[in-house]
Amino acid sequence: MPDNEDYRIPGTTRIGHVHLKVADLEKALLFYNGILGFEVTQMMGNSAAFLSAGGYHHHIGLNTWHSKDAPRALKSGVGLYHTAILYNSRKELAEVLQRLINAEYPLTGAADHGVSEALYLNDPDGNGVELYYDRPPERWPKNRDGSLGMYTRALHLDDLLAELDE
Repeated sequence: MPDNEDYRIPGTTRIGHVHLKVADLEKALLFYNGILGFEVTQMMGNSAAFLSAGGYHHHIGLNTWHSKDAPRALKSGVGLYHTAILYNSRKELAEVLQRLINAEYPLTGAADHGVSEALYLNDPDGNGVELYYDRPPERWPKNRDGSLGMYTRALHLDDLLAELDE
């Protein structure tokens, strides 16, 4: 695997937002705003919307500029695998799981990766979405040589929902 020894991206660098082409802006807004709870910060007519968590200008952009009424994203082929939305606590992840259950919105999977716990689903356009919570780094699994030892195991949704009772 190539490794650039001459340059390392600064450790404070973050991915700022994702901008998605959608077929139906209203359906996309029902999902990202109505179910996941992102706030709409700006609308551009009926062709684009910008959504945020916590007052940022936007974390998610949605537009129909080149995709109005287009078919759903293909499961195979090149493109975005999923957008990952990081929650600050396990309880917040449990809260969004409860919202999905209440909305009868289907999951495509749920996993414990050692470093994180994740829920997987597709948005109305078939784009993959991961909703997850990172465990504290001191709890991340390590291999004998000290390298990261991530894995994929079943995430028990009942245990996650028990966070809501605490």
